[in-house]
Amino acid sequence: MEINPIAVILVYMDSKGDRLLYRYPYAADKSLNNQNLSYSVNNSLPHVDSSGSLTQKSGSDGLQKKRHRFALQNSDDLLQTQPLNSAGNIAISKAGQLQGFSDDVLAPLFAVKPQLCNQKFELKVNDVRFVSHPTLVPRREQQLQQQRSNFISQLTNVTSVVPQQQQQQPQQMLVNIVFALHAQASYSIVKCYYDLSKRLGLALKVEEQRVGYLTEETVLMTRTHDEVSSQQLPLEKAFDLISERCTLAQSLKSIYHDLCTTGLLNATINQNLTLCFCLPAKAHQLHKKGSMVDPETIDQCLKSLKPYHGMLLLVAAVELLDCIPPAAARMLFQLIEVYTPLMSLQSMASDADLSIEHVYKLVSHLVYWAKATIIYPLCETNVYVIAPDAPLHTKSHLVEKFSARFPGMSLFEVISDFSLPTSIGHLTTPLQQSARQGILAQMVLWMLQHHLLMQLHTYVQFMPGDVDDLDSDEDDDDDDDDDVNGGCEMESASLMDLAGSMLGQDDILIAGRSSNSDDDLVAGSLLSLSSQPLPVPHTSRRSITEDRFSAGGSTTSENIAAQPSSSHKSNFSMTASLSTDNCDSIDSIEDEEKIKELLQVFDESDRPAIRRIPASANLDDLSLMVKLYEAGYFKSEHHLEEIMYFENLKRSQLLQLLDKFREVLIIYETEDPAIASMYNNKMPGEW
Repeated sequence: MEINPIAVILVYMDSKGDRLLYRYPYAADKSLNNQNLSYSVNNSLPHVDSSGSLTQKSGSDGLQKKRHRFALQNSDDLLQTQPLNSAGNIAISKAGQLQGFSDDVLAPLFAVKPQLCNQKFELKVNDVRFVSHPTLVPRREQQLQQQRSNFISQLTNVTSVVPQQQQQQPQQMLVNIVFALHAQASYSIVKCYYDLSKRLGLALKVEEQRVGYLTEETVLMTRTHDEVSSQQLPLEKAFDLISERCTLAQSLKSIYHDLCTTGLLNATINQNLTLCFCLPAKAHQLHKKGSMVDPETIDQCLKSLKPYHGMLLLVAAVELLDCIPPAAARMLFQLIEVYTPLMSLQSMASDADLSIEHVYKLVSHLVYWAKATIIYPLCETNVYVIAPDAPLHTKSHLVEKFSARFPGMSLFEVISDFSLPTSIGHLTTPLQQSARQGILAQMVLWMLQHHLLMQLHTYVQFMPGDVDDLDSDEDDDDDDDDDVNGGCEMESASLMDLAGSMLGQDDILIAGRSSNSDDDLVAGSLLSLSSQPLPVPHTSRRSITEDRFSAGGSTTSENIAAQPSSSHKSNFSMTASLSTDNCDSIDSIEDEEKIKELLQVFDESDRPAIRRIPASANLDDLSLMVKLYEAGYFKSEHHLEEIMYFENLKRSQLLQLLDKFREVLIIYETEDPAIASMYNNKMPGEW
């Protein structure tokens, strides 16, 4: 995989010269065929025999080739691997190890000049990309002498004039920790390894200034190399001894293994300085294999974080301390004590006595380290569906894992309930025991942790229809109805008034009709269900009457008057008027003016379509509609939960409004693109 490093190399340079002190891994895989490997480091080193000639192994047959000890060597061939097959030169073996590069060649490459230090260093050779951050580190002894001389000069207040050539500057040494990567590694992965090399260089600089740690380690490594060289032992023996004697080599070895296994580092330098690092592309694969999550994708998701979002831990709480520095451990404990996937981030911040900004930072850190994920707080109205890339084959390891977590339950049986978008409320009944409802919630959380389910949110799009088409459709319907029954207009108008009385206007009686008629009750019930699907009573002080047959070109209309009941005091007066502009009858001129003013928000071509809706005659409904429209919530960019939070609305209120204006509002369900972007990325070749 292009995420894993090929090798880690430590290069050191001071006034005595440059040297490659340590690299890992350094042992070649002996089980591989020699035809698939390039020259090892030992085979590339010449040996002097008794005759004074250089003896070097050459070719796949291992034959020795003699040449004079003073013969010139072509330096251009050092970076290339000798062609052992028709495929050409290679730099990476089948075991994924670095081959074809000798230490004598790598050391001068990475021991750069001071002008190239403290900045990004990147070099591509064949199919290997080397990434590092060369760091200049002042020696601790020179720093102490400089500080001592400055202190004495300040006490004596004597400034001696010393020639510039005699002034001794603090001696500096260069340390360069290089990571060898695959050449096809993405920019995000290369950037992460560069950041790690920069942090390691900074950590060594701090420890050198504190106790001279880098000087001690480099001296010990140099002595080990000289010892092995004097005994004419293989170079791998020197690296073995360095791994046993030097703590710096042990730290680099541990870092390499952690990057290849989990991508999470929690290394301690010199038993004093803790280095925490995360490789997101590797860490997030622990919870979803085959995914390719870049840091840029995570940052984009975290920028969309809102107070109404929630957090779902992917690991146990005891594993969270590995990714949090000691300075932030106290705040993390406060957050974990009140953590629950049923609460929003704002609620948890209030209960933990933390600011919402601190909670954002903690949650963002946990998400980056693949310790948590962003969800909407678990509730009965959440709609879930099976994720399209969920590993639900019969041999999936999640099947046994689910059975171990919930004994007696089958993963396929439970998740089959979410084959179609389903809310948790539809899977529970009031007669169920609370314990079973709690088990269902735990199973949903478990499936969310393993990315088997995804949540669907409802989005709204403002899309008014063509008024001319609506008029022609209504004219055709009217002609057909007149052929069947000439008195259909009076019947439809009466049903509309009856529907208004069923919605709470009990003080309105339809003139000339009996409210107990069976036909009117059935028709009125159907009409009320089509306009008000939710069992929430609609209270309004205005009459809902509609002149459905006053089309743009029509000159006749039914005049239906509703008389107030004598048993109740009327709070308003109604006057029957002839509607000539396709508008609903309203109670007062003031309301009419307010409605006209609200309609100015919409385009002129969209106003007739909105005016035809009966709910537009209700000033409260129209005001809320205009408010949400002006805020930009009807552009398919905000789901219902976000609208509810920012506008302080109940779900029932918002659903009623959407139903009343359903002729111009289109709703659909889809996943939140900001959160889904983290889990929809796949590695090349994955399906």
